[in-house]
Amino acid sequence: MTENETDNTRKSRQSKGNGFGQSKRQSKRRAPGEPRPPPKPLTEARLRDLALHYAAKYATTAAKVESYLTRKIRERGMAEADDGRAHDVPELVEAIVARMVELKYVDDEAYAKARTGSLLRRGYGKRRVSEALRHAGVDEHTRADTAPSTPAAREAAITLARKRRFGPFAVDMTVDAEDEDYEDRPRLDPAKRQKQIAAMLRAGHSFDTARLIIDARNVDAVEQWLTEAIEEALDEEEGQSQ
Repeated sequence: MTENETDNTRKSRQSKGNGFGQSKRQSKRRAPGEPRPPPKPLTEARLRDLALHYAAKYATTAAKVESYLTRKIRERGMAEADDGRAHDVPELVEAIVARMVELKYVDDEAYAKARTGSLLRRGYGKRRVSEALRHAGVDEHTRADTAPSTPAAREAAITLARKRRFGPFAVDMTVDAEDEDYEDRPRLDPAKRQKQIAAMLRAGHSFDTARLIIDARNVDAVEQWLTEAIEEALDEEEGQSQ
């Protein structure tokens, strides 16, 4: 065997393991029962990096970034105050978050608008939208400013009804032949009607909205209800611009 072949064979064995079926990387693993090394301290620079990474990865709010950083600090075993937050940490965390807000890396209003639009497209109503934003830490003023308009809320209710086949969108309706308008007015089984109204209430729609859609005589009536809201909104905008 030549000298070059010997060197190559030695390198191959080293790359495959340490002679006992374990690679060098595996041999550095902790033995069973061996304590973990202490975590590296979270410096201010490291906290900033964590905040930037979190904001870049997730659509988020200032409150959620603050909660994330505080949790990371607690996980490092730092002393905690009576309220569960780490000593001498709130001011530092708040300063980092405030700077991210100033630089527009975190924008609660933009988050609220995007989240509102997403929920409306899925058929959720005003109440569920407001609850979701409140849970994300969006303040009451911003929630009010980004609340769905009447046309948007009605469209979301129709989206849910169409998706779930509620009211006039159902395919298994029964009709009451004794009703003089029975040809135009679908009739749901009372128990099914109550379930559909309850489902719309859980989705965040008002009782009046749920009842109007579920009891609508046909799809055209529901669409007209939406059209009326759109026309009223346009008239209002035109009046404000004059």
